[in-house]
Amino acid sequence: MRQVKPEGELKRGWTTGACATAAVKAALTALRDGAFPDPVSITLPKGEQPAFALAIAEKGERWARVGIIKDAGDDPDVTHGAMIIARVTPGGQGIRFKAGEGVGMVTKPGLPIGVGEPAINPVPRAMMQAEAEALGFGNVEIEISVPGGEAMAAKTWNPRLGIVGGLSILGTTGIVNPFSCAAWIASIHRGIDVARAAGLSHVAGCTGSTSEDAVRAHYGLPLEAMLDMGDFAGGVLKYLRANPVPRLTIGGGFGKMVKLAQGHMDLHSGRSQVDFEWLAARVSDDLRGKVLGANSAMEVLELTGPALAQRVAGEARAQAVQIAGEGIAVDVIIVDRSGKIIAHAQ
Repeated sequence: MRQVKPEGELKRGWTTGACATAAVKAALTALRDGAFPDPVSITLPKGEQPAFALAIAEKGERWARVGIIKDAGDDPDVTHGAMIIARVTPGGQGIRFKAGEGVGMVTKPGLPIGVGEPAINPVPRAMMQAEAEALGFGNVEIEISVPGGEAMAAKTWNPRLGIVGGLSILGTTGIVNPFSCAAWIASIHRGIDVARAAGLSHVAGCTGSTSEDAVRAHYGLPLEAMLDMGDFAGGVLKYLRANPVPRLTIGGGFGKMVKLAQGHMDLHSGRSQVDFEWLAARVSDDLRGKVLGANSAMEVLELTGPALAQRVAGEARAQAVQIAGEGIAVDVIIVDRSGKIIAHAQ
């Protein structure tokens, strides 16, 4: 695990889409001019012009292949260090995209790319197309591959979004900002889009794998219904308000649900804290001093038992309904560390 450095020292990185675009430009430049530019620079949507070193540079009579190693900076990205390879073959009609090894295919509606297409998102496609046309290649096949990408994709949202066989080539700005919440929240939104497109009437957002397993088993929900909410309760609730489904379940441990009940929409320990005075106001007089002296939410739960957990679930549900709107049936499930359901407000 990488060390977390002070925010001011964090290094930003480059998206898979930016790396793929740079590889395409280098490969097509070699076909046109006979030599690979190394490093190769591209212009990102907001005007930045990063340069990328080539890790692979090969060409034949009617093709060229370039590999670039992705640098995600100080972001804990599963694709950090991955090789992003573009193989270009001029000819045919228009600019066509193909999924090579480790790049997924879209199999479900609701994503910005249609079913049956390589999982190369619209902005990276537009960036690659612009570079190809600027170099005089209006007709070319662009194949993007990421060796080992299928194994990497198993650690991402892709399987539940219906992207099979590998990773997505992503990026709207070309830049990876360290520890950015934006990518996670965007994944939550895409998960809701896919669930809606599939006609699902019930989705669930959980804070971790233990609560997700418990909620999924309790309701018998399909994987596509499970939103990897993590700490971003607000990301789920606000998007559902504008893009509703009939029913939402929120699941999590006691401490995270206390934060939601207190009105926090970001449940991360670095951005919200359990208010022990808030908890003490909800227990009997004989327990208040013990609650105020507790070191953790779990200690409070051990002191007070399931009655407080049920009250917290009810207040968390009220907060969720306030954000999501009355048109969505919301319930909240609290689980203990073993995954046992200890409170349920519906």
